[in-house]
Amino acid sequence: MSQHKEEFTSRWGILFTAIGMAVGTGNIWRFPRVAAANGGGSFLIPWVIFLFLWAIPLLLAEFALGKTARRGPAGAIGTLVGVRYNWLGVFVGLVTCFITFYYSVVTGWCLKYFTVSLSTVFSAENAESYWTGFTGDPIQPVIFHGVALTVGCFIIYRGVVRGIERTNRILIPALFVLLAIAAIRAVTLPGASKGLAYLFTPNWEDLGDYRIWLAALTQAAWSTGAGWGLIMTYGVYLRKKDTFTLTAFTTSFGNNSASLLAGIAVMCTVFAILPEDQARAALGAGNEGLTFIWMPQLFSSMPGGRVFLPIFFLSLSFAAISSLIAMLEMASRMMMDLGLSRARAVPTVGVVAFALGLPSAWFMGFFKNQDWVWGIGLMVSGFFIAIAVIKYGAARFRDELINTAEEKRPIGSWFVWVISIVVPLEFIAMIAWWFYQSATQFDPEGWWKLRSESSVGTVVVQIALLIVVLLITNTYWVHRLKKQGD
Repeated sequence: MSQHKEEFTSRWGILFTAIGMAVGTGNIWRFPRVAAANGGGSFLIPWVIFLFLWAIPLLLAEFALGKTARRGPAGAIGTLVGVRYNWLGVFVGLVTCFITFYYSVVTGWCLKYFTVSLSTVFSAENAESYWTGFTGDPIQPVIFHGVALTVGCFIIYRGVVRGIERTNRILIPALFVLLAIAAIRAVTLPGASKGLAYLFTPNWEDLGDYRIWLAALTQAAWSTGAGWGLIMTYGVYLRKKDTFTLTAFTTSFGNNSASLLAGIAVMCTVFAILPEDQARAALGAGNEGLTFIWMPQLFSSMPGGRVFLPIFFLSLSFAAISSLIAMLEMASRMMMDLGLSRARAVPTVGVVAFALGLPSAWFMGFFKNQDWVWGIGLMVSGFFIAIAVIKYGAARFRDELINTAEEKRPIGSWFVWVISIVVPLEFIAMIAWWFYQSATQFDPEGWWKLRSESSVGTVVVQIALLIVVLLITNTYWVHRLKKQGD
């Protein structure tokens, strides 16, 4: 088994880094839209429930796999569960790599809008045209895609302590301060109470709608980073004395706290500026529409908007970067597990990510396709991690890898039945729902077409192709990992 000298220096460093992994653009630009489209306060109830029925069990499993195996996704599952199942971990890692290629483009958008918001005055007339012009430009998205990767690679090149840990110690407290400022300003706007009421007042009848529960499950799975392999990577750098059960819980609740602050800021602002029917329409817009078109318009219409718009986009940029460095570190960890040094792995990852991110920077259709395919791929990744735990023996996994001698807060038997029964059932429900949505709403005319942006066909073919390739090359991965371990 390969040994790694890099380790976190403190519990606070571990916690800030884990929260930085979880808190990303999905908290700020996705959560308000999804919550608003699914009943507001009614959505929050299943959203919290699924922290315990998906996110926390998978985060615990990832921490345990990384800490015990001392390898990232490409080797952890094979080391502990058996070499025949090593491809499951490689799948987890590669899915997150594919997401990295376009997530760096999104990070570039955030950086661009922060710089622009310092000087540009947006209005209802120019906000949409500016967004269309920027994303349609063949040069600017590529430049900021490159800037985002340069920043992320510079941070992880410096290592776990000097780069990742120190950066998150600054970014995460600053992010929460910025979100709190935005939320406080939003609730002081005339009419903001309507936004608060919509976000926090549940309609109990809505809880009978299965779509709200599935939307909440999807948001919990995406937003916390559970099943991405990122916490598995950070688990490699835990010291032997470090425990992680409290960190898994705190990370999940910290992630949800960031989402609520963002939801307060966005919903109060929208309901304060727009009539109620227009506010609901704005919140129902697409991700990029809400964040990069509506928010500049809204802030330009509110007192002090010239000050608070940069704060909003700075917080969005911090969230994007903290998640991006986790993704880049995971990809680099996979290469280091195969024998490369950090000095070689990080630049290689940066160059590959830049090249493979270009299609998403140039073509919005390609971007949406990859977001659709590998967003579903993340659900498969979470399922595969659960399969690994089941194969090891869920009760044995809990007793040997989670409830270790150092752990002062042992996990109860609930972990065993959730990871063994509930998580697989949730996966089946989510996949069935997403495919149903694709066939009936997203692309009803071409749900089977392979080249469609959001069809069932494009998901099945791309994910199935990846699985077939990994099954064929499993022996190669095992051989390389064993060679490095020896």
